[in-house]
Amino acid sequence: MGLLPLTYRRPPYVEKASLPDNDTSSGNGDEKGEPIRKTSTSSTSSKSGRSGTSNGIPPALGFDKILSGGTCPPCTIRDFMNYLLYIERSAENLQFLLWLRDYNKRFIEADTSDKALAFEWTHAMAEETLGRINRDHAEKARRAAKKGPVADIFKGTDFEKGVGVVQNTSVPDTNPFSTPPGTPQDGDPETSYNNAVSYRSQANDAIVAAGGKAPFTIQPFREEIDRVVTTYIMDGAPRQLNLSDREQKATLQALAYTTHPTAFRLVANTVETTLRGQSHLNFVRWSVCNGNPARVFFARALGVGLTATSTAVAVVLTLSHAPRGYRALAAIGWVLGIATLIAAHKGMCVVLHGLHHRHVRPWELFVNEEDPEDGVSKRSFDTFGTSNSYEDEPWVMRYQKRNIIRKIFDREIWIQEPALRQIQDTIFVQSMLCVLLLACLLTALFVAMPGGHFF
Repeated sequence: MGLLPLTYRRPPYVEKASLPDNDTSSGNGDEKGEPIRKTSTSSTSSKSGRSGTSNGIPPALGFDKILSGGTCPPCTIRDFMNYLLYIERSAENLQFLLWLRDYNKRFIEADTSDKALAFEWTHAMAEETLGRINRDHAEKARRAAKKGPVADIFKGTDFEKGVGVVQNTSVPDTNPFSTPPGTPQDGDPETSYNNAVSYRSQANDAIVAAGGKAPFTIQPFREEIDRVVTTYIMDGAPRQLNLSDREQKATLQALAYTTHPTAFRLVANTVETTLRGQSHLNFVRWSVCNGNPARVFFARALGVGLTATSTAVAVVLTLSHAPRGYRALAAIGWVLGIATLIAAHKGMCVVLHGLHHRHVRPWELFVNEEDPEDGVSKRSFDTFGTSNSYEDEPWVMRYQKRNIIRKIFDREIWIQEPALRQIQDTIFVQSMLCVLLLACLLTALFVAMPGGHFF
């Protein structure tokens, strides 16, 4: 496989998108039922992610290519999941998307009598629901703005919490030894969910709280939908998706009406846009790095040392009685040092690249020899489970105890994906061309200088 064009640039790093203010933000786009989340790269990244021909990603590493299993390590769907789990910490997006694609297939292939009870959630119904939610938000914002001046008068007094609201006349719990209920973020999410009465009751409570009615239990896949709600949609879910308040409420109201896959249209659009326009680009960019942080730091130090030493040699030769031609010897050190620095800046080690090797990831070092697929990585493909937390896994502590020298020379493995090797080769050639040009300029500068003849 040849090189990519010399004008190639690896995928840019995409920052996580921030959601607008759920209480006060509203716009024409929201009224029309368009996705709430908008980023500076959402429109272009989504298109480029689908075609795989821009943003520094070759077609062989396209989003759909990875999800369909058409790539080799370290760019497989398992590697993508590991990246989302351990690096980006947003594995729930891919977990939900994989479930939704499988659910859509199973729903279409289902041949049961109750399937007719799951009506399609049309675009008109979705727009009407979003419009109603937006009007509710606008009304709440209007009321908050109206009571604002009055609230400022009582700010800092005992009446502050009572302004504009009906006072609660119930007697509060004054037991000093009682423990207040923790938020879903406090403690272990698994404990709170194991103590719940049932997935259905949790899902029903979430739907009612979002303004929907209790769903029909006779619709197909209703039990599975309840688990999806309690795992991905509702507040405090162990794998709660990063949805805006409008997206969450609109989806819950849709699920109160039907179990048809179209009820997830809004969530699916948000999740897939995030995966295509952010996570996929960052994953390919991250995969280009072939060394761990310790090796990259070592490479940077080595590059600085070689560059500084070569410069010192050139200065000494220039100030001495040595012939001018000897000064050109410093170019060897400049080429090696600067090339090492540029490669380290992009997370690459030139030695590993020469072998087309990469360091084994920390979570890959300590695996069960009898079952290499065992561990968090395997469980991460389970649709339903606890939160995507790995801090308590044994490999974390074992890798932290690993000394720095051992990390620098960690186990290596061959890069199987041809497209990734092509990207690395192109970046290396680009770096070498820049280095050779810079080294030639420095060499010409020192050779042209008059000798100092000091020693």
